[in-house]
Amino acid sequence: MKVKNLIVLVLTLFSVNLAAQDFVKLTSAFSESYAKEKEGKLADAVKPLKAMYDEKSYEMNLRLGWLTYLQGQFSESVGYYSKAVELMPYAIEPRLGLVLPASAMGNWGMVVEQYNKILSVDPNNTLVLYRMGLISYENKDYKKAYSFFEKVVNLYPFDYYSVLMLGWTNYQLGKTKEAKVLFQKALLYDPTSASAKDGLGLIK
Repeated sequence: MKVKNLIVLVLTLFSVNLAAQDFVKLTSAFSESYAKEKEGKLADAVKPLKAMYDEKSYEMNLRLGWLTYLQGQFSESVGYYSKAVELMPYAIEPRLGLVLPASAMGNWGMVVEQYNKILSVDPNNTLVLYRMGLISYENKDYKKAYSFFEKVVNLYPFDYYSVLMLGWTNYQLGKTKEAKVLFQKALLYDPTSASAKDGLGLIK
């Protein structure tokens, strides 16, 4: 009985030691990857991670998603970021990462889908609200754009870009009084703003 317990103890210590050795190797791989990226050697930055790749590693998939995106390998990047999303479905960072290659490929359906998923988890995510406002504005859906920009401005009343875009959205909706006030506020933040001045010039 004592011999069996000793064998179990030895095996347990061995597995713990092995895990520690793996972690050292993994840390070294990430360290090398960061160093190569800093040098601008993106292909080399991928190599140490791919050599130890584990599809169940959230961190590896997130990192490889970023590196492949930087190299213009958008489909591969989508694959890595998608795996990261599967592993951590409530995390925001992999979805923001996934948006990068998706937008580069012009897949705006995927972009909007990820933004909506983020807002379902974090309704006050101002970065996503602002970007959704821009997408809606570009699609000339000014009512929807208004709802996004208004929320950002309510949270950050002196955020230049959001105030400016809410001004232009109000202008497009025919709300010139509101637009004028917002353009003026934008000029308080940046007195040289050509866009705010252009907006005021259109309002008589």
